[in-house]
Amino acid sequence: MPEKLITYGAKLKSSQIKTILNHIFDRNVMTLKAGNLGTPVCIWGTHGLGKTQIIQDLAKEKNWQFAYCAPAQFEEMGDLHGMPEIVDPDKNVTGDEYTVFRPPEWIPKQEGPGILLIDDINRADDRILRGIMQLLQNFELFSWQLPPKWHIAATANPEGGDYSLTPMDDAMITRMLHLTLIFDARDWAVWATQAGIDNRGISFVLIYPEAVTGKRTTPRTLTQFFHQIKDIPDLKKEAELVSVLALSALDEVTASSFMAFVNDDLQILVEPDEILNATSFIEVEKRLKILSGDNKVKRVDRLATVCTRLYLKLLEPAYKPAKNHQENLISFILMKELPNDLRFSLSMDITKNASEEVKAMLRDKRIANIILKEM
Repeated sequence: MPEKLITYGAKLKSSQIKTILNHIFDRNVMTLKAGNLGTPVCIWGTHGLGKTQIIQDLAKEKNWQFAYCAPAQFEEMGDLHGMPEIVDPDKNVTGDEYTVFRPPEWIPKQEGPGILLIDDINRADDRILRGIMQLLQNFELFSWQLPPKWHIAATANPEGGDYSLTPMDDAMITRMLHLTLIFDARDWAVWATQAGIDNRGISFVLIYPEAVTGKRTTPRTLTQFFHQIKDIPDLKKEAELVSVLALSALDEVTASSFMAFVNDDLQILVEPDEILNATSFIEVEKRLKILSGDNKVKRVDRLATVCTRLYLKLLEPAYKPAKNHQENLISFILMKELPNDLRFSLSMDITKNASEEVKAMLRDKRIANIILKEM
C-alpha cells in the first residue's frame, strides 16, 4: 500500500482480519452481557478488497443477523435520524401534541445478536458523519436505538489518496477499533475456490499476484472478469473475446499478462483432481516436469501454484480421500522436480490445517523424514 495513503490499525490479510474480528466480537458479547456497550470496529483498505464481504461472511458464519447502510447515499439528516411525525393524543385538547421520529427502514428491529455495517463510512457528508458519532458512542441516536445484542462495524477507504472522502477527526477515530485489510493472493484463492471462481483465474492470480495493482485491477474486478470467462472452454481459441473482456474489467498491463498466460498454455496447469485421481502418476509427473521448465529456467511459480491449488482442494469441507489419493499425494510431494521448500511448506500446511482424515494421508516415513530434515 502506498505510503501516502493514511489508514489505521495493523495491516492484515483477510484470514487474519477474520481472526481478530472474531476476538473483538466475542469480547463485545461478554461486554454486552455485563450490561455495557461493545466497541465498534472499522476495517480500512483500498477499494475492491472485499471489506464488506468479510463482515457479511462473518455474520453468516456466526448465524447472526446482518443490517446494512451506506451513509454516502444519505441526502439529509432525516435519512439517519428518521422523519418527524406529530402525534395528537386527544383531538379535543389543544397543546398536547408532540413530535416523534419514525426510524429509517434500514435500522434493525429485532433483538440480536447481529452486526450493523456502516459501509464506506468516510464517504458520507460531513453533517451525516458527525451525526453518526453518537451512534458509535452510545449505539443510539436521540430518535432511535439499536436493539439489544447488536454490534457495529464500519468500512473506510484510506485518506490521502484520490478517494472522495470526508476526513474523520480524532473524536470519531477514537470511538472505534481499527484494522487495515491488505491483499494476499493465497487468502484470496481460498475464498475464490469456495466461491466457485474459474480455476484458470485462480491459477493466474497465484502466478501473478503483482497483477493486483489496487487501482483498476482489484480482487473485485478480477472476480468480475473471471465470471465472464467461466463458460469459455478454450480461452486461446476465443482469444479476441477474452482480450476484450479482460480490458473491460482490468488495466492494460494485467489484461496483457492474462493473454500471455493464456497463450503460454498456463491455463491448463495440472488440476488437483488430476493429481489425486491419477491411475498412473507417471503421466501426471511428465506434465509437471514440462510445466516446471528446463534446467536453465526453472518455473517454481508454476509448481507453487499447483501446490497451492492442491492444498486448497484438500481443505474443501466436502473433500473425502479416495482409495488412491494417499499414494498420489505422496508421489507428488516426493517428486524430484518439486523444490524442497515447496515440499516442506505443503506438508506443513496440510499437517496444521487439514482435517484429521487428510492429515492421515501424510503418515508415511518418507514424508516424516522430509519434515524432520527441514525443521
